[in-house]
Amino acid sequence: MLNKQSHKVYKLLYHLILVTKYRKKIFTIDNIITDIKDKLVQISGDFDVIIIEANIDQDHVHLLIETKPTIELTKYLNILKGHSSRYIRKKYKQFLNDKLYGDSFWSDSYYIATTGNVSLSNLIDYLNKKEDVTT
Repeated sequence: MLNKQSHKVYKLLYHLILVTKYRKKIFTIDNIITDIKDKLVQISGDFDVIIIEANIDQDHVHLLIETKPTIELTKYLNILKGHSSRYIRKKYKQFLNDKLYGDSFWSDSYYIATTGNVSLSNLIDYLNKKEDVTT
């Protein structure tokens, strides 16, 4: 379903992957998995970002998110990583003590890609069939 606001229609979906620092296997306890999901949903809600799907592996998190065109993705990602990191490190300090060093929880990097209902090859074919209006 498309989202509609005054003067715009959009559907923005992203696949986001966050990896733990040093790819440490942190998400091995049900409580941590539940808490990280809840925290990511709460932070995302503050940004009007909807988490459609969340999959947690032992050392990384996959999120399928839906956003508005006005979101500042970099700001959202930095806050998502920073706030969730502080929350989990504080709540599970003893458990994480021998797994992580310093203040790090997430790797500095992340993966994000747009998704959509139309494949890239179909879109390219469609655009190539259109008349070139610039000539």
